[in-house]
Amino acid sequence: MAATNGFVFSGKKRSGADDLDGEDKKIRAKKSMLPTAATANWEDPAAALAGARHEFGEHGGVNMSIEASATFTVMEPETMRRMFAGELGPDRDFFIYSRHFNPTVLNLSRQMAALEGTEAAYCTASGMSAISSVLLQLCSSGGHVVASRTLYGGTHALLTHFFPRSCNITTSFVDICNHEMVNDAIVQGKTNVLYFESMSNPTLTVADIPELSRIAHDKGVTVVVDNTFAPMVISPARLGADVVLHSISKFISGGADIIAGAVCGPASLVNSMMDLHQGALMLLGPTMNAKVAFELSERLPHLGIRMKEHCNRAMTYATKMKKLGLKVIYPGLEDHPQHQLLKSIGNKEYGFGGLLCLDMETEEKANRLMNYLQNFTQFGFMAVSLGYYENLMSCSGSSTSSELNSEEKALAGISPGLVRMSVGYIGTVEQKWGQFEKALSRMQDSGLFKN
Repeated sequence: MAATNGFVFSGKKRSGADDLDGEDKKIRAKKSMLPTAATANWEDPAAALAGARHEFGEHGGVNMSIEASATFTVMEPETMRRMFAGELGPDRDFFIYSRHFNPTVLNLSRQMAALEGTEAAYCTASGMSAISSVLLQLCSSGGHVVASRTLYGGTHALLTHFFPRSCNITTSFVDICNHEMVNDAIVQGKTNVLYFESMSNPTLTVADIPELSRIAHDKGVTVVVDNTFAPMVISPARLGADVVLHSISKFISGGADIIAGAVCGPASLVNSMMDLHQGALMLLGPTMNAKVAFELSERLPHLGIRMKEHCNRAMTYATKMKKLGLKVIYPGLEDHPQHQLLKSIGNKEYGFGGLLCLDMETEEKANRLMNYLQNFTQFGFMAVSLGYYENLMSCSGSSTSSELNSEEKALAGISPGLVRMSVGYIGTVEQKWGQFEKALSRMQDSGLFKN
């Protein structure tokens, strides 16, 4: 298809095959004066998001219309030939089929590009489809990835088991905080990608994105960062990363009701992934539904407000838990190994993330505490995922990191009793903290755990 930056496209369907009539020229001129991700104020990701072009509805509604069509008509037979030949594309408002490009999904993609400060973006049906498609686009058979030892279990399984078996793509796992180890693992001319999470799942290790990007770029390697745990908090592309991935299902959605993902990066990459002959997104088909894209585009404007409250409460709870003598892991605490790093690279006023971890040492203690927190005091829910308005808790070693074997968990720093807690914002802080203390007191009374 014709080259497109993935987020600048016209707002009105062209009637002709190639030439613009006078009215279309006026509309295009008006649209082109509106800010895009490239011109937004990058002092604050919320300001960049607000600067992205606002799509209006077909009849002037303040909300955009949903383009629910799977396929699109043309006014002249010659136009379709030119579209398939790559002469006309969505950058000029020519659409073929919604597995390729869809106007409503493109609008959400433009918002995601603004949020992450990248040239382009495209949204997918899930976070895992975004991860797998990017890696398949950047690596061919015989390719090599260097990745953090501490990753979401699904990503770890993809790299450890699926890619070697099905794609002949191998991965070397490293301690992402050991920069010498990272440098030694990257083989110039062989390694295609350095992959890590901005804030690791579940240990909340913060990656030194500027230094890791420098190491990788010195050897011609593409840096891919999963920023699911830290939207608004960290902006990897501003710090040197080439590609930023999201499971939009988490904080960005905020409702635990949508599965979605996003790839944010250079226009050349997004276009290559949507290429009719070689594109991983186009050919594998992890297509986002236009109605889902509309729902998400309505939630993005208040992401900044939500993230600030997630982070504020996480900091409050972590501080109180530490005072009780609990073994708490949270980047906002001064004793966290990367506390100063996150202060230096994080976006101001967004805090230190909306997750914390409690190390209860054993799975039995972790499960007992979570049981009391859910079923006795209603502090939160035992459930995977994150970014919900309720508190969500899971014992990572036996749930979201269960794909790792015992040795891999030990290397990743995942204790058998590590409770990952996604901090919500429902209720008052005093109310929820009282529920936590009540559950902890019952835990102590049981004799299984003593402070």
